[in-house]
Amino acid sequence: MAQIYVLEERVQLKSCPEKFYNFLKTQNQNIPSNVHSEKLHAVEIHEGNWDTSGSVKLWKYSIEGKEEIFKDKVIMDEANKKITYVAEGGSVLELYKSYKAILKVENGILKLRIEYEKLNDDTPPPKRYQQFIINIVMDIDANLVKA
Repeated sequence: MAQIYVLEERVQLKSCPEKFYNFLKTQNQNIPSNVHSEKLHAVEIHEGNWDTSGSVKLWKYSIEGKEEIFKDKVIMDEANKKITYVAEGGSVLELYKSYKAILKVENGILKLRIEYEKLNDDTPPPKRYQQFIINIVMDIDANLVKA
């Protein structure tokens, strides 16, 4: 039976939580222009629409100086203000058998939960991806406060 591991982190939002959630839900195409601390080059829609649950997107970014891609299927849970990005392809699946990042906005806090399955026992936890996401969240939040 597969062992699913979990990493969790919380980020206190300074912007309006509703505005932050709506940005994540409907404006993925604008994230690269709102991010300054990380190297997020582009995001493209491959199936569906930008704000549709079940859509498939391809992210292009650099992490620790290496160019990578992340192809995900997006699952939106409007009632719980939760968006899940399920890896369907890309660099992350070179290290992990399965990987999903779950972002939930609750009471002014963004809760990040990464669930993953290691390819082997030597595979480290995806802390660099966790920090990458946190940095992007903090950049988006800062830009929404300015707006």
